[in-house]
Amino acid sequence: MNEVKDLNSKPLSVKEYLVVSSLLFALFFGAGNLIFPLHLGQLAGGHWLLATLGFLCTAVVLPLLSVLAISVTRSKGVYDIGLPLGSGFALTFMVLIHATIGPLFGTPRTATVPFSVGVEPLLPSNLSHVGLLVFSGLFFLVAFLLSYKESNIMKSVGKLLNPLFLLMLFAVFLLAFLSPMGSASSQVATEAYQNGSFFNGFLQGYNTMDALAGLAFGVTVVTAVNQLGKTSAKSNAKVTAKAGVLATGLIGVIYLVLVWIGATTLNKFKLSADGGVAFNQLMGHYMGSVGHALLATLLTLTCLTTAVGLVAAFAQDFHKHFPVLSYRVWLGLMCLASFTTANFGLDTIIQWSTPMLMFLYPFAMVLILLSVFSPLFNRDSYVYFFVVVFTTVPALFDMVGSFPPVVSQSSFGKALVSFQQSYLPFASAGMDWVVPAMVGLVIGLGFHFFRRSNVLETAK
Repeated sequence: MNEVKDLNSKPLSVKEYLVVSSLLFALFFGAGNLIFPLHLGQLAGGHWLLATLGFLCTAVVLPLLSVLAISVTRSKGVYDIGLPLGSGFALTFMVLIHATIGPLFGTPRTATVPFSVGVEPLLPSNLSHVGLLVFSGLFFLVAFLLSYKESNIMKSVGKLLNPLFLLMLFAVFLLAFLSPMGSASSQVATEAYQNGSFFNGFLQGYNTMDALAGLAFGVTVVTAVNQLGKTSAKSNAKVTAKAGVLATGLIGVIYLVLVWIGATTLNKFKLSADGGVAFNQLMGHYMGSVGHALLATLLTLTCLTTAVGLVAAFAQDFHKHFPVLSYRVWLGLMCLASFTTANFGLDTIIQWSTPMLMFLYPFAMVLILLSVFSPLFNRDSYVYFFVVVFTTVPALFDMVGSFPPVVSQSSFGKALVSFQQSYLPFASAGMDWVVPAMVGLVIGLGFHFFRRSNVLETAK
């Protein structure tokens, strides 16, 4: 089969690379990317730097690797990443990823976070439910309109909304640098972060959902790069990889500053319940009531850019694999479902999203790493099979242990967690999947090289 040639044979300009990087940044960076690192800084206190290093592993390096996984394997989305294990597994994995970052948890959160943090404090308490209904309705209507034409996604997100968001964010950073609230290094860390700051920061990175989103956004990014004329798989992958390094590098710098700012806020405020409260306090300290209005605008902008990417990726992938419905019908269903889930409220969404993240992230991590290094073993399905099978049990344990008390504190839940803590290495750090996955990798590579040597012997 002849490979598709580039419609544009010239190298992309710096400006075009910046537009793709801006698109990737906007797709990754949502409300959770603002509030979780800020809260991490408060939790870690004087240990903020070590906690940041852990956070960067799962919130920056892993999303970058997910973009590189798309590039290395020349995939067009999350489905292709799971395809070495068969179409049934690939389709199931795709649906689970999109359901998690889509209508069940991730996409509704893009509306509930800006409302809860930026808008709800400005409303009378008796109007909060009506306010969420109206705000989320308007929010997903705008997301639908921005995503209605696939060709408009890069223009509306990469060229317009994202630069505006960055200007507002760096204005906040400038205030924090010019007049810091105090020393970050002198603050007392919470108990969990006094000895386990790195691994707790590592697990906090799950909340951003960016590694999962990176796999799902693949189809959106590939489409955008195709529009620049880079239509061959090789050149498309090269552009995506370069833009991914630039975008995730900038996100890493922003996280570093946010965690530091979070630690400094302890000089003025007590440990907050979540990063949203901390951000409200931060803006109120520097800008008063104007700060709250700015925060509402800031969060709405960044969440809208992420929502556009999520609903478009969902509609593109589902239209491709379930073509009975058009892209626009899937888009409408996604926005409607997300609007419905959003009105259950932010607390409920976060409470029930954690178990699914604890289950999916180990699979996402091993599949991303296997994809990045797949040229070393010819993307052999045996390697994938053993790694994923050995990852399944600890992932299930992690999911049960992180359910709300109605499940995790039941006799079944307690028995499972007790077994997990007793027999699986690194379970207390939430990393109990690592050793089983490594065992599966060794077995899988053993099968791969044994089969390859047999083939070579037969060929002789």
